[in-house]
Amino acid sequence: MPLPNQSARGDGDYSTGELPHHEPDPSLFVIFGATGDLSRRKILPALWQLHAQGFTKQGLYVLGVTRDDNIEDDAFRQITLEAVRGADPNADAAALQEWVSKYVYFQDVDEDYAPLVERITALEQEHSLPGNRTFYLSLPPGAFPPTVEKLGAVGLNHGPGWTRLVIEKPFGRDLASARALNDLVHRCFDESQIYRIDHYLGKETVQNLIVFRFANAMFESLWDRDRIESVTITVAEELGVEKRAGYYESAGALRDMVQSHLTQLLTLVAMDVPSGLDAAAIRAEKIKVLRSIRPISPEDAVLGQYEPGQIDGKDVAGYREEPGVAPDSRTETFAALTLHLENWRWQGVPFYLRTGKRMPRRLTEIEIKFRRAPVWMFRSVVADELHRNTLLVTLQPNEGFSLFFDVKAPGEPFRLRRLPLHFSYDEEFAVLPEAYQTLILDLLLGDQTLFVHADEVETSWALYAPLLDGRRAVYPYPAGTWGPIEAELISSRAPLPGDGSAAPRGTRAAR
Repeated sequence: MPLPNQSARGDGDYSTGELPHHEPDPSLFVIFGATGDLSRRKILPALWQLHAQGFTKQGLYVLGVTRDDNIEDDAFRQITLEAVRGADPNADAAALQEWVSKYVYFQDVDEDYAPLVERITALEQEHSLPGNRTFYLSLPPGAFPPTVEKLGAVGLNHGPGWTRLVIEKPFGRDLASARALNDLVHRCFDESQIYRIDHYLGKETVQNLIVFRFANAMFESLWDRDRIESVTITVAEELGVEKRAGYYESAGALRDMVQSHLTQLLTLVAMDVPSGLDAAAIRAEKIKVLRSIRPISPEDAVLGQYEPGQIDGKDVAGYREEPGVAPDSRTETFAALTLHLENWRWQGVPFYLRTGKRMPRRLTEIEIKFRRAPVWMFRSVVADELHRNTLLVTLQPNEGFSLFFDVKAPGEPFRLRRLPLHFSYDEEFAVLPEAYQTLILDLLLGDQTLFVHADEVETSWALYAPLLDGRRAVYPYPAGTWGPIEAELISSRAPLPGDGSAAPRGTRAAR
């Protein structure tokens, strides 16, 4: 994680998306599910970028693993080439071909992992590797337990060097399953070996929240209940479920987004000053935040499901019309919650969380709304009330920070105008490293700061347990709007993203 005390990485070149430099030890990177969508879109391109930028000069060898015995080294190398070219059309063709030919290999597996052990041993001997290994489970959740057990059974949970296990979300589907998964993984791996990945934590703006707060005294001195009126975290998606209906029908917005991404953002906004910038210190403060959240009542949550509507002038289907979705599905595609933290810093400040599919536009932002001045001294000359100062942290589509404040507009009559001070990553640093590139580099360096601890997983699942019993009302909303109108009743002080405009909506009966 590029924080101030990690200067060993150097400055990097952010005009090309390069990370600051610090080279990991030579190792073998084993990807289970190597031909799947996540591997092709994110993992393989990130590994190429780390090589192209010189991070893996000491040697990072990639071993793709699937159950397909029709694939061999050359076929997987071609898959890797296509994946990287799809993500980076400007990749140096000769350098890419050389990397794939020298560093990328494949091994099929079945129930017996003995051939995998033999291949790993052979590659480490061939390339004089010290036995450092990463096992990346780019697999459906149901495949996590048997894969972990087999790795343990053949002794791949520990090796001559370090061994690290990467698990993609979801980490369980409720508190009981999360505990069971943690217990199983802990029977084979130590917590210090486990890297639970949440790609939102790899975004530059998310990481910069810590720097923004604790390296700038002017903001940290305002970061409490006396100065802040509310915090709103929004993750909106234009897309529907696309080809993920099989997964989404059993997950929904609460499991897919709220328990993971939005909760992690909340902890970074709300945590107290850590004792240091190491993973343990930051985790400790994040867990304190989770444990301070008041139990969620039914009145503090509204769930929704999108119906047919329009986005950008085009008709889109409703959730129940999507392929693979049950015609009477009650799976929520929208969730709005109000959380209350019962601690000294945040007592009385509502935290609004909102996420949904088929929203008017793709947007992820954190809005910090400051309290008004205690006395309105311009009443005699200005009819309108003073706007609240607002800090807007945007994660997508354009990462950056905007601070809104009032100024006097030039001329007469006396008028106030709301203007922003704006910082844009794109304008200052051009190309940003992809989140997976950042996270994989931290993984190779053994830095767990941006990864999720077992305690965080279980505490967050316990927090949302009252909403996961399947008996909650689910309200319809037209695609292309900001969710069901009922959501505004629990967050009337949390404006809609952007200019607050939304397509007309009517009140409908819950499903």
